[in-house]
Amino acid sequence: MSALKKYQGIFPAFYACYNAQGEIDPQAVRALTRHLMDKGVTGLYVGGSSGECIYQSVEERRLVLENVMAEAKGKLVIIAHVACNNTADSRALAAHAESLGVDAIAAIPPIYFHLPPYGIAQYWNDISAAAPSTDFIIYNIPQLAGVALSGALLKEMLKNPRVIGVKNSSMPTQDIQMWRDEGCIVFNGPDEQLLSGLAMGAVGGIGGTYAAMPELILKIFELFHKGEMAAALAVQDEVCHIIYKMCSTRGNMYGVIKEIMRRSGGPDIGGVRAPLVQLVPEDLPIVDECVSMIQAAVKKFC
Repeated sequence: MSALKKYQGIFPAFYACYNAQGEIDPQAVRALTRHLMDKGVTGLYVGGSSGECIYQSVEERRLVLENVMAEAKGKLVIIAHVACNNTADSRALAAHAESLGVDAIAAIPPIYFHLPPYGIAQYWNDISAAAPSTDFIIYNIPQLAGVALSGALLKEMLKNPRVIGVKNSSMPTQDIQMWRDEGCIVFNGPDEQLLSGLAMGAVGGIGGTYAAMPELILKIFELFHKGEMAAALAVQDEVCHIIYKMCSTRGNMYGVIKEIMRRSGGPDIGGVRAPLVQLVPEDLPIVDECVSMIQAAVKKFC
C-alpha cells in the first residue's frame, strides 16, 4: 500500500490517561482507544503534545503505547511520537515502538538548546536508525519546539528512505504546499484550518481536539473529498467556534476536552499532569456549553 493511501484520513492525537493518583491508567488507555476506534477514525497519533509526552517518563510512554497497540494493532494506523530531549531515550522509544508493530514513528526536533540544522538531522536520523523497518514522520511545530523545519533540512532528511512525511503544525498552510513539493506526504496540524490544509494537499489531519468531536472532523474530511466545499466550510466554521470556546477557560484545554468526553458518555481518563493547569469550578459552565455546541453541530451536520 502506498504511503499516500495508507495515511490518508483522520488521526486524533491521543490524550494522556491518568487514574485518581495521577498515574498512567492502562485500562483508561484501552477504553479511549476503543472509543475512538468505534468513531471510525483512520488511526491514532500516540505520545505527542496532546499525550503530555514531555511530562512523562520513558517507562510511562512505553506503557501507554503497549496498551494502545493491544487494542488497535491491525485495526487502526498507529503513529507513535517517540522524541525525548535526548537521543538515547528517543532511540529506546523508537525501537520499542517498532517492536510493537506501529506503522510509523514521529519526532519533534530537540527543544531548549537550538541545534544547527545538521544537528537536528543527525538527531532524527539516529532515531530513525533505531527503528529501521518503520516509516518516519517529521513533526514540525515551531511555535512550541522553538525551531522551524526548512526546505533545506527537509531535503536532507528525505535522503533517508524511511522519512515519508511531515506532521505540519505551523500556521501557514503554504508550508504544506512546500513540503509536498519536496515529494513527501503532509498531515495538517492546526485543527482550526483542517479544510485549508486539505485544500493545500494534506493527506489528512492529526489534531488535538479531534477526539472531542470526531464526527465533525470526519465530516469535514468526507465533504472535502466529495467536492462539497461550501458544506465543508460550514462544518469547519463550527469546529473553529467550538475550539475558541474550549480555549476560553482558565484550565488547560486538554482538561476541558477530557471533561467534555466524560460529560458526553465517553471514557473517564482523568485530568492533566502538573504543571498543566487543572479545571476550576468556574470552567464547568464553559465545558457544558462546549458539549451543547458539539451535540448541536453533530445533529445539524452529521
